Amino acid sequence: MPRSLDGLVLAPIADQAPGQVGTRTRFTYHEKNGEIWAEYAGGDVVRGYLVGSREGDRLDFRYVQLKHDGSTSSGHCVSLVVELPDGRVRLEETWEWESRTGSGTSVVEEVGVAEAEARTGSVEQVTEHVR
Repeated sequence: MPRSLDGLVLAPIADQAPGQVGTRTRFTYHEKNGEIWAEYAGGDVVRGYLVGSREGDRLDFRYVQLKHDGSTSSGHCVSLVVELPDGRVRLEETWEWESRTGSGTSVVEEVGVAEAEARTGSVEQVTEHVR
């Protein structure tokens, strides 16, 4: 089984359609006893959350997000956790909106330590605001 996602910061490797998660979005993952959750923000997304479970190298979760225009969206995603040759983690995702039409695939990868430290502050600010 690939390593834990706990504390990792991941980012999409490509932009999705306008108004969705993109390369400026950062996900901060948490994992404990088969449970996974994350906060995310960046680009068109003001605030987003995902929650679900992990069994081996498979994640199954629901997500919800708020965009800058005030609209909200939610959906379901199944991801395969892959360890890259350089030791970083990649998630190969298949997702579908539940609050609107649309589905697709995407890839997010663990960002480098320096970038993660620089970006984590903005996600922590989002999390603190919600508490």
